[in-house]
Amino acid sequence: MPTTRDYYEILSVTKTADGEEIKRAYRRLAMKYHPDRNPGDVEAEKNFKEAAEAYEVLSDDQKRKIYDTYGREGLKGSQGGPATHDFNRMNVEDIFSMFNDIFAGQGGMGGGRGRTHRGPPRGYDLETEVAITLEEVAKGTECDVEFTRLDVCKKCTGSGAKPGTTPVKCPTCGGQGRVQQQGLGGMFRMVTACPACAGRGQVIKEFCDGCRGKGRVPAKRSLSVKVPAGIQDGQAIRVPSEGEPPPPEASPTGDGIKGDLHVVVRVKEHKLFHREGDHLVLEMPISFTQAALGAKLEIPTISGKPTPLEVPKATQHGTVLRLDGQGLPNLRTGKSGDMGIVVKIEVPRKLTKDQEKLLRDFAATEDKSVMPETQGFWKKVLG
Repeated sequence: MPTTRDYYEILSVTKTADGEEIKRAYRRLAMKYHPDRNPGDVEAEKNFKEAAEAYEVLSDDQKRKIYDTYGREGLKGSQGGPATHDFNRMNVEDIFSMFNDIFAGQGGMGGGRGRTHRGPPRGYDLETEVAITLEEVAKGTECDVEFTRLDVCKKCTGSGAKPGTTPVKCPTCGGQGRVQQQGLGGMFRMVTACPACAGRGQVIKEFCDGCRGKGRVPAKRSLSVKVPAGIQDGQAIRVPSEGEPPPPEASPTGDGIKGDLHVVVRVKEHKLFHREGDHLVLEMPISFTQAALGAKLEIPTISGKPTPLEVPKATQHGTVLRLDGQGLPNLRTGKSGDMGIVVKIEVPRKLTKDQEKLLRDFAATEDKSVMPETQGFWKKVLG
């Protein structure tokens, strides 16, 4: 069943994301949720299919344009809509590049079209999240990040075997560490890690008591990450080489290239301001006398320093007044957006006798013929 979630939300990218950002976001999710890395995990399989569906649409310029304009309904009539993810329509280079990342050091893909893994083995990327305030978006900040990754077991130096013992050749794969399987609905064959030895080519008879034969142990990490001003909710900061070392089947001792850490930034909702890209929106209540006569007010800003605003005479409910440069800085250019103040006119719930008399006297002097909104309304009513 196709997802009902927004495709941009699934990939944690903004609607202005370019093709490379979308591709990176998809690859990160595909590696995280691929069924071969999460055997038996129904939720991971669901997330993998959602990410594939979202990528299929957003990576295609024509489909993305239709989706942005009409949503999923517009895609239903197009040939090859997103109801089921079709790997035949994906760029072949994308498919094998992605699976080489997923099965790094495990032999690559079969079927005659796969690419063998070249160069030093690489570990898996990791992902974590940090939450920041809108004020921190405005000026940038530094966050402490804590996460857990798999590091090489110090007791067995990654072999998984009890010190003093030696692993033996795996009888299932004959020491190759790989087996060939039919994959993705029979579209092609792929070489995956041997399930008996997890790709090592060897079977451990006596396990290391530090890692129980896995060669890797969970290790907590803590580091400080700089968050640039203007970052959007859902964007990720890449911290090189803070991911995991290569898996034991690729490099028991962990020699090679460590993966990266992707820190996804979540921006908390603000009690006053609503964000629209680099601009801020503030709904501001004023009295009907201030709206009618005009007023000079002090307006709160994201910097914490109030700024003056002049409300013109005869300001109407819902009018948007603008303060230039009082928004958020653009992540790339550093130029600040604007702040829009949406005027909300409040009517008093209680009046004193003197106030009521003044208003009745005012009402008696009103000339409704010069009020265009009222005049237009009654013209429509009376036909």
